[in-house]
Amino acid sequence: MKITVTSELLRALVLSLAVIGDNIAADASFRLPAGQIGEMPSLAPLLREVATSVVTITTRRRPELEKRSPLNNGGRASQLGNARDLPVGRQIMTAGSGVVIDAQQGLIYTNNHVITQAQEIIVSLADGRKLPATRVGSDPATDVAVVKVQAENLIALKMGDSDELEVGDFVLAIGNPYQIGQTVTSGIISGLHRKNLGIEEYEDFIQTDAAIYPGNSGGALINLRGELIGVNTAFIGATNSNPGMGFAVPINTVRLIADQLMKYGEVRRARLGITFNEPTAALIRGLKLPASTTSPVIVKVDKGSPAAGAGLRVGDIVSELSWISVRDTSDLRNRLGLLAAGDVADLTIVRGGKAMAVRATIADQEKNMRSK
Repeated sequence: MKITVTSELLRALVLSLAVIGDNIAADASFRLPAGQIGEMPSLAPLLREVATSVVTITTRRRPELEKRSPLNNGGRASQLGNARDLPVGRQIMTAGSGVVIDAQQGLIYTNNHVITQAQEIIVSLADGRKLPATRVGSDPATDVAVVKVQAENLIALKMGDSDELEVGDFVLAIGNPYQIGQTVTSGIISGLHRKNLGIEEYEDFIQTDAAIYPGNSGGALINLRGELIGVNTAFIGATNSNPGMGFAVPINTVRLIADQLMKYGEVRRARLGITFNEPTAALIRGLKLPASTTSPVIVKVDKGSPAAGAGLRVGDIVSELSWISVRDTSDLRNRLGLLAAGDVADLTIVRGGKAMAVRATIADQEKNMRSK
């Protein structure tokens, strides 16, 4: 069904954040993905389909295991009681959210910080069931975790493609903030590829103005087709009158990490064997690179590494990885960090002003080795 929207109605929808369309065309008409109640467009039909896939995750842990409270950690979106005044040995409760992604196997995505060092994990479903969960695996570097429950009649959320997202896309955040019950907030994608926030080791966040609160960690960020496009993980800049900015791990990143967690119980990060830097003026002069260089520059190649075997050299400019342009050093580092041992890295480099294709098979990352 297609509805033509007048400028007055469109303005009212935007102001109320009840925007329904997934594509506003030049003729000011849009498709209604969720349905309508009476004469009023509504997202309720869509939410009835997807909300049962979002669960509450409660854990028990000892306060002496806590290094710092997520509520005072510049934006962790999990809920944690104040552990500082509790006696040693006393258990505390933490709460977050999760998303069912495999109904048959009972697999649930969440954040690592929701379940880290938990002695007991309980999953509460929308129908009132409370189920013990086991940890499948977790990755602190990306804040992704997978837990498992034994249950019938679960409903998995459909997967979206976070590589297709654009700033301005409308989204919904679903979780259980402050343990008051499942809550839905709405907004748009405010930014993509947010990094250098100091939240995780590997950062490539979706930024949204859909409100994310303590307890939303591990919950769903969905598009207006009801597809999971991200896992909510943090917020910054929140005040009593302003929810601040919310951040979610893109679903494509979550899936890559979770696949390894489900296969190995951990992430086996790969090692290419290069060190790279931004092309500063000094580096460009020292290596006699083109003044127009903007992509990361290799400054070291480890002896005996996959990079050395593939013929990479100091001074090579990395312009593409897997045929996708490399934006900067953080982008290259994040994308290399998602490769597993045995994966093939197809790089496009520029050497002596000429583009070259280089293929390297990734090796296991050695202990104490870190790429920059």
